[in-house]
Amino acid sequence: MTTPTTSPDSAVAPAALPLVQHDPWLAPYEPVLRRRQQRLEQRLADIREQHGTLSKFASAHQRLGLHYDGRRRGHWYREWAPAAQALSLIGDFNDWNRQATPLTKGEDGVWEAFLPDKEYKDRLTHHSLYKVHVVSAHGAQDRLPATLRRAVQHPETHDFAGQVWRPETLFAWTDQKFRVANAVREPLIYEAHVGMALEEARVGSYLEFADQVLPRIAAGGYNCVQLMAVMEHPYYGSFGYHVANFFAVSSRFGTPEELKYLINEAHRLGLAVLLDVVHSHAVKNEAEGLANFDGSGHQYFHAGTRGEHSGWDSRLFDYGKPEVQQFLLSNLRYWLEDFHIDGFRFDGITSMLYHHHGEGVSFGGYESYFGPEVDEDAVLYLQLATTLVHEIKRSALLIAEDMSGMPGLCRPIAEGGVGFGYRLGMGIPDYWIKLLKHTRDEDWNLYDLWYVLNNRRDGEKTVAYAESHDQALVGDKTLAQWLLDEAIYQHMARHDADPVAARGVALHKLIRLLTISLGGEAYLNFIGNEFGHPEWVDFPREGNDWSHHFARRQWNLADNPDLKFQYLLNFDRAMIQLVRSSHLLAAGPARQLHLDPENQVLVFQRGPLLLAFNLHTEHSIPDYRFVVPAAGRYRIVLDSDAPDFGGFARIDDEYRYETLEENGNHKLSLYLPSRTALVLELI
Repeated sequence: MTTPTTSPDSAVAPAALPLVQHDPWLAPYEPVLRRRQQRLEQRLADIREQHGTLSKFASAHQRLGLHYDGRRRGHWYREWAPAAQALSLIGDFNDWNRQATPLTKGEDGVWEAFLPDKEYKDRLTHHSLYKVHVVSAHGAQDRLPATLRRAVQHPETHDFAGQVWRPETLFAWTDQKFRVANAVREPLIYEAHVGMALEEARVGSYLEFADQVLPRIAAGGYNCVQLMAVMEHPYYGSFGYHVANFFAVSSRFGTPEELKYLINEAHRLGLAVLLDVVHSHAVKNEAEGLANFDGSGHQYFHAGTRGEHSGWDSRLFDYGKPEVQQFLLSNLRYWLEDFHIDGFRFDGITSMLYHHHGEGVSFGGYESYFGPEVDEDAVLYLQLATTLVHEIKRSALLIAEDMSGMPGLCRPIAEGGVGFGYRLGMGIPDYWIKLLKHTRDEDWNLYDLWYVLNNRRDGEKTVAYAESHDQALVGDKTLAQWLLDEAIYQHMARHDADPVAARGVALHKLIRLLTISLGGEAYLNFIGNEFGHPEWVDFPREGNDWSHHFARRQWNLADNPDLKFQYLLNFDRAMIQLVRSSHLLAAGPARQLHLDPENQVLVFQRGPLLLAFNLHTEHSIPDYRFVVPAAGRYRIVLDSDAPDFGGFARIDDEYRYETLEENGNHKLSLYLPSRTALVLELI
């Protein structure tokens, strides 16, 4: 009897992708996942054939724009503008003469001119102002270069111009020993805006943030600072999300060297620095931005209505165009290498991934993530982006702001994913705001609470947060405002026994502890919210008489020993420190031990910690018993009712709790005061 052999012509089905093995419901869509992989592999092969490596492809910023050539002794200026009819460089170095310095067009659509030192050495210098004059079939216009490194605004006309940045002494980095992987095992992210970070009603600077705010962040136990609005944007009130100059450090807050100082100081304090990067859209402004740069209407962006985001009043990139891929990838490399950025929080991922931009769409089934509504060019760009970032800095953090829940977005590309490390848990803050707006405390549904805080894709990490900048903007309220209402102004004195303030302080702590312990594998807090900042964020605008009053942070409230804000800050610091020391965020999902809707009690275990919440409005429960996984002695490691946290000291935190044996189960008996959380660990 002979053993059957496999014909060489017979096809052997490949093993399912790891992403599909992990989630069999993805099996019908595996062909789409494989096509995405294959398309990426083909694009990378094309890039390597033409440029050698992906990193070399992502080096357009080193060629385009204004650069000094020490070998030839002079400046090169280059600009990609394939549809333009003529370009010329203008500035104070040539009296803004549009005929003085014309550019010559190359076959690749790149225009260039060389400005030798023998003619321009004393005229084109550090701080010189310049623009590029573009002539197209639709007219002529003075523009800011696409890869401009620095833009400055005229104090009277408010017009922007490029500024030559060639300081005699380059910034001396001292952060060579800083490693993201060592500093950030579980991300605890402090989201901040440099301009509004000061007490004074004015725009803050990079230097002031570095010297005054970074120490606060480090003292709070956070290990990442996420910077907003760093890329230059013409309108301050856009929060930095209408970017005009992707390679320019916003001059509102200082110089490129001063931003480097900030990042260097963060690294000295053990803080990783994440950049809020906006590659999902760009400002429509033509004078400052990329829109209609070469007159074609579709150089960087899609033509027609597809290139416009009506909800954001902005332009949408054409991710399928090689030059656009190169521009955006070069942008990532620039921030990683020139500014030692440790990772990115990608804004507006949902808008990128779908032609409908996620507006008015419910993502109810898997078909939503793999049908014709998906922009596969955007998927490809994001795969290229995550590949590049990890090629340059292997341990870099990559966070996707996505509310659609696309499977695989936060899994490695080799598994069938897109390559991000984390996605923002955007449903969590929405849940808390809706709960506080529409539901009495007595009617909180613990089953819903447990479901929402644990509802995330298995195997894909989530950044949990109770509120971010979105909830702090005018038009909404922060959690502290929803909880405290007028009491936040009238009853926050330390010895004021106002019941509204007591309720607000108690729930502010419980909401944060529930979020960080149940909601994900990373945590985010927006600047000032850790101590219940009493006011929203409203940038200077015509509607508020251009006031900075609401675009600042009142640190004195947290520092004042006579106010209750100190209690919220004390609790936040203790909570963050406990999460760090226990490695709670790396411990896997929480395990529910007890849910009692009648008494509003929720008990669960995560990692080494046992967390017991009594959310009842008034019932404090003595001798409350519940089953625990392990017998032994337990001690309290965090008590939200402690006096340092504005509580009523109803618990003896030094007491040791012995388990009881009942019907073969190990049980703990606790006194659970109302609106209190106790965190215990086994001794």
